[in-house]
Amino acid sequence: MSSFSSKITLRNFTLNDVNSMVKIANNSKISANLSDGFPNPFTEGSARKFIKETLESDRISRFAIDYDGKHAGNIGLHPGTDIYSRNAELGYFVGEEYWGRGIATEAIKQKIQFGFQEMGLVRIYAGVFEHNKASMRVLEKCGLEMEGISKKGAVKLERILDVHEYAIINPKYAE
Repeated sequence: MSSFSSKITLRNFTLNDVNSMVKIANNSKISANLSDGFPNPFTEGSARKFIKETLESDRISRFAIDYDGKHAGNIGLHPGTDIYSRNAELGYFVGEEYWGRGIATEAIKQKIQFGFQEMGLVRIYAGVFEHNKASMRVLEKCGLEMEGISKKGAVKLERILDVHEYAIINPKYAE
């Protein structure tokens, strides 16, 4: 593992993460690129609820991203159900002060490995709003390929947006 990679770890949340999560997540530049299930403003109550739900889940799949010992963001894999149970949606964000450092790229690579090896996933996918070019580049660096564009596939902040759909297949199942 490179020295850079060793600065980035994915770990379980604790209630000690409440203040750092509020600090990095209460940012409209972040919430503008996430689903509406992510509250804005992001309050102490929001952080406590998120951490409590994560810790009570049967399948821990959401983690804190630590960079050099500091909580820098969140990352999760959200498994599908029924016939989609071996697929999971990737969700992530990194606090604005950490942008441009390769943190999201490294965290996603680690999360993909976790999803394939520990969760037994066949496919990991992510949707990105049309304006979020940085996130598209990060996903491509991590080996996800754009499968298509859902034209006018989402409404965010009263704007109708195209959603670029990315995915990666577990090499174990690749043809």
